[in-house]
Amino acid sequence: MKPKKHRADFDNRRFASLAPLAREIPDIDSAIAEIARLSAELTLPKGTVHIISDIHGEDRKLRHVINNASGTLRPLVERLFKDKMGAEELQQFLTLVFYPAEVVGMLETKIRTAQAQKNFAIKTLRALFEIVRVLGVRCTLQHGMRLFPAPYRELLAEILHEPSTDRDREYVEAIVEELSRRGRVLHLIHLTCRVIRNLAINELIIAGDCWDRGPRGDRVVDYLMQQPNVSFVWGNHDMAWLGAALGHEALICQVLRITLRYRRLLQLEEGYGVPIEPLETLVRKVYTDDLATGFEVKGSGMRDPLTVARMQKAAAVMQFKLEGQVIDRHPEWQMEHRRLLHRIDREAGTIEVDGFIYRLKSAHFPTIDPVHPYELAPDERICLERIRSSFLASHKLWDQMRWMVSHGRMCLRRDEHLIFHGCVPVDEHGEFLPMYVGGRPHSGSALFDAIEDAVYRMLEEPSRQDLDLLWYLWCGPQSPLFGKDRIATLERDLIEDKKTHHETKNPYFHLIHEVWFCDKILEEFGVDSTDGLIVNGHVPVQVEKGESPLKRSGKAITIDGAFSEAYGDHGFTMVLEAHRTFLAKHHHFESIESAIHQGADIIPTITVVREWEPSKRVADGQRGRLIRSLIAQLEQLIQAYKGNHLPQQLAL
Repeated sequence: MKPKKHRADFDNRRFASLAPLAREIPDIDSAIAEIARLSAELTLPKGTVHIISDIHGEDRKLRHVINNASGTLRPLVERLFKDKMGAEELQQFLTLVFYPAEVVGMLETKIRTAQAQKNFAIKTLRALFEIVRVLGVRCTLQHGMRLFPAPYRELLAEILHEPSTDRDREYVEAIVEELSRRGRVLHLIHLTCRVIRNLAINELIIAGDCWDRGPRGDRVVDYLMQQPNVSFVWGNHDMAWLGAALGHEALICQVLRITLRYRRLLQLEEGYGVPIEPLETLVRKVYTDDLATGFEVKGSGMRDPLTVARMQKAAAVMQFKLEGQVIDRHPEWQMEHRRLLHRIDREAGTIEVDGFIYRLKSAHFPTIDPVHPYELAPDERICLERIRSSFLASHKLWDQMRWMVSHGRMCLRRDEHLIFHGCVPVDEHGEFLPMYVGGRPHSGSALFDAIEDAVYRMLEEPSRQDLDLLWYLWCGPQSPLFGKDRIATLERDLIEDKKTHHETKNPYFHLIHEVWFCDKILEEFGVDSTDGLIVNGHVPVQVEKGESPLKRSGKAITIDGAFSEAYGDHGFTMVLEAHRTFLAKHHHFESIESAIHQGADIIPTITVVREWEPSKRVADGQRGRLIRSLIAQLEQLIQAYKGNHLPQQLAL
């Protein structure tokens, strides 16, 4: 009797697991219809994926790249309408597609009569829906309908199917006339343009580093959160901001320092509601006569540049102290040589680094106690406590961090593409190096898994050890998000001799030129090495020096193209289409205003990386694997209905 009891228990668990599905699929016919729909979806072209890395706060350029679908929308529109519109009309139409909110706002003041608005709306909506129909064939009707805004979903479906019905053209014109009479027809045009953008990009993947150097990381994440299907691969700058949001003092100082260096104070004060008055108070009290040599700031702003430089120095000194404390708490990281404040000789004006003595730019450190160099001075402690409270109280920052973590991973696989931000730490022979997570060493793909688990956990109840891990992910030698022997911030700030500024990259970055090494990485992460391609960001491709993003192995590509103006103002999008993978190189973007009023656009340079023959279908990718699992569940549900283990909810 015991085996029968076990079998009954197993069946009960299996049927119980099907109960949630039964609420959505109430009977056998519904299940069969859904299996048929899913089976048909497997035959469709694979959805287009756009991958962008290292945005670094460049919100306006990001918005344009998303709006023009990395340059892929313009050629489609030109192909559809080159014989139907003049050059000026076509440019105005493209501007509407890219910036519907702004253009509609202008049209509301320019088109004053109801008849003129109706004529414009009918012509424009029919043109927009030509694009919708072309893009819509790539996806199921169900998916396309989900992209329609809910209040207008059925109405837009009527317009979508206009050419396939025998109705008179007056049918759609009556829709437009009623919306025009009620002042909503231009709003509908705006919404339709958004549907086009969302159809053009099936999935948007951000391969790390939303913040720092560029003007508004907060607006970058705001815009990403509005997109319908975003996945995130974390970068080291993202981990620094997560740590700051969770109150890690060293990372708060790091965020303050780099924000001040590039004069991006609106991001903190306006974007996140984090005032920096406590730092100004500290500077007025302690650094009044400091020349802040070595802390010169970039860019322009309302505050006096010398005051901002002094604030940067104050933040940097606190950062160096607090990082020394973090290193002291973690001997397993073997970073004692990076505790440098006690190696300063203020009388001689020198510092010892790696056994060599270097002259300091300035030996004026009014808050450093030579006896206890890593302890915050009382004024520093008061300043930092107030700023930390502001970070912890910022609801917007917290909401963005939760979104980033919930949508994020350490790496992603999209068919043959393995996507991560930085590197897989290895030695010169390509052997995986360990990193400590949770008190244990991990390496290779297991390291990525362990970091993910720790990051997900720390949103609930972060310990000091968890928060220190975020600091190590930001700048630790074995961190897969950093991948250098050191971050030479202190040397760049304090020492004139530039040879101390050098940061040695992990061997990963030169080994990815070797086929055998790329195959090893791909296989470690479960990607077929035959056609596999490693995709990472983090290290800018120096295009102006002739560097190529595609490595000599042909199996690795770097897509950090210096998106931010502070890094070089190029930028890449990697686009995974059904029939090819290509790299779109973006140039400088002037402004949203120039795009609207002068038609400025980023027309990227295209480099094809892979071509697929035959073209990829949904069945060939991750969506296909998910669909096959869903079909298997539906088959089980049908059997449960047939055996009356679950009751059908039959319509009467």
